[in-house]
Amino acid sequence: MTVKAEIFKAYDVRGIYGRDMDGDTAYAIGRAFARVLADLRGKAPADLRVGLGRDMRIQAPEMAGRLRDGLVDEGCTVLDAGMVGTEMLYYLVGSRELDGGAMVTASHNPKAYTGVKLVREGALALSGDAGIQEIRRVIEAGLPEAPGGGSAQEVDIYAEFQEHVLGFIDPANVKPLRVVVDGGNGMAGPMVGPLLERLGLDTIETYWTPDGEFPDHEPNPLLPENRAFIIERVRAEGADLGIAWDGDADRCFFIDDQGEFVDGDFLTALLGKHVLRREPGATILYDVRASRAVPDTVAAHGGTAIVNRVGHAFMKAAMREHDAAFAGEVSGHYYFRDFWCADSGTIPALLVLELVSVEGRPLSELVGEFRSRYFISGEINSEVADQQAKMRELAELHPDAEVTWLDGVSVDYPDWHFNVRPSNTEPLLRLNLESLISREDMERRRDEVLAVIRS
Repeated sequence: MTVKAEIFKAYDVRGIYGRDMDGDTAYAIGRAFARVLADLRGKAPADLRVGLGRDMRIQAPEMAGRLRDGLVDEGCTVLDAGMVGTEMLYYLVGSRELDGGAMVTASHNPKAYTGVKLVREGALALSGDAGIQEIRRVIEAGLPEAPGGGSAQEVDIYAEFQEHVLGFIDPANVKPLRVVVDGGNGMAGPMVGPLLERLGLDTIETYWTPDGEFPDHEPNPLLPENRAFIIERVRAEGADLGIAWDGDADRCFFIDDQGEFVDGDFLTALLGKHVLRREPGATILYDVRASRAVPDTVAAHGGTAIVNRVGHAFMKAAMREHDAAFAGEVSGHYYFRDFWCADSGTIPALLVLELVSVEGRPLSELVGEFRSRYFISGEINSEVADQQAKMRELAELHPDAEVTWLDGVSVDYPDWHFNVRPSNTEPLLRLNLESLISREDMERRRDEVLAVIRS
């Protein structure tokens, strides 16, 4: 069959339902995934055990059903967890020692989108560089008649997943904090909700019921317009903090007690400090966009900080390479070695609740230590026709800096630095800049770099 090449992205397969992808696409992906996974595992498809999950999107039951049919028609044994958060699919693959798994989700995208996240054994993600493009090639080459012979069984993993993630904290440490939670009509409600109830929190639940129509707002709290509600509610309720999740609930975002958004790199630094208390000397990964708050904090508490490429496939592979205990990305992805190096939206929420309780200080005060020393621009996008040429120009304009090319171009001075990296899917350059001098210095340097990018 013919498939659109552009749906095969750096970290998943994703597109608009009915225009880019449909049930037939899902069936073909299921069959091709079985074949690619068999090659990766050195097994016949009939010997593969594969996990399957889906989110709450309107088309997800059809898409997951057709993908399951594709796997079964190739001879695989499928363990179907039904409607779950993405990290629950990772848990299924890791805890059952499955050969791989497929999660039907479009994550934080608007309701018109559908997609699939794919992992191999140990919940290690397939990526555009490793597996996803091979699936496209298998489909385009033409799938032969299916051998059949597979089977599927339904499994309920909610209770065991919740017990596992609760083991990352001491529940007795958590005080009855007042917390506003925003599920964005995604998977956080059923996945995280029962845990919050067990902790005895005073929770104000908003948009907590899964609904693929997303009647309230798009499930992407990284966009300011989608977190305006929870910010207002935290302030109105006098809450200790707010927590918002994206659609498939593998990312969580925090609002402090003053109603201020907590940047992902500052949260990585906080969680890194918390992890190092439990595991002194641990290695912690962070991405090239991050504030120096992360390596500075990790070093100050006796850990080793290692910078890495952006993207969950790269983070998960690097965690295994360095035996890292924890990794965090600016985008709100947080990874844990004891969760198969996978990202979770539940574990960070539990850790922050424990951290605020144990510290006996509000989240605004804990984060304020970073906000008063590290002045960050946030990510700023600019449309650029020739991304590589523009990055080379930026490097040449700073000959006295340390310039590295791990992911885009990073330019580092002792008291300020920036990273500019290309989008995987659009003609954009993404700038993240930080000054260690003042907000005014950050804004001046940000504007200077943007002027070059946009010239």
